[in-house]
Amino acid sequence: MITSNLNTLDLLECWFENDQNTRQKAAFPLYKSTGTNNLAVVYFEIEPGNNLGSHTDSAEEIILILEGEAEATVGDELGKLSKGELALIPAMLPHDVKNTGSDTLKVIGFFSSPNVVSTFVEPLMPINQRAVGTPPIDSEQPLPWNEIFKKLIG
Repeated sequence: MITSNLNTLDLLECWFENDQNTRQKAAFPLYKSTGTNNLAVVYFEIEPGNNLGSHTDSAEEIILILEGEAEATVGDELGKLSKGELALIPAMLPHDVKNTGSDTLKVIGFFSSPNVVSTFVEPLMPINQRAVGTPPIDSEQPLPWNEIFKKLIG
């Protein structure tokens, strides 16, 4: 059994350099390198007033709001989500999630592929790249995604 504890994840804080309100903390607890065959999972947190950042994903995603209140933009659609609600985001459709509540927004996303590439409209800092996601599989025992990002940012 593959497990992950959301309460002890090492979250990487990311932001857009040119937008003070685009700031989030995220981790990929499950993906190809952790042993999944057909899916990946991302967990992210957004503080009040901030947003995830507009981007596309290479795979279909379902997001589940664990805590807080959100406004999700998917393509031209805008919708409100709160604790316990789900939203489907088709692959390659631009989307964003904003925290509209007064508490930390906690979200888990389920992808239909074990490897995911997310392409943001601006470089995601501190790694200064627009395309991010699950790390490539390049060895028998690859580093966890957060260790790879730590190497990128020093």
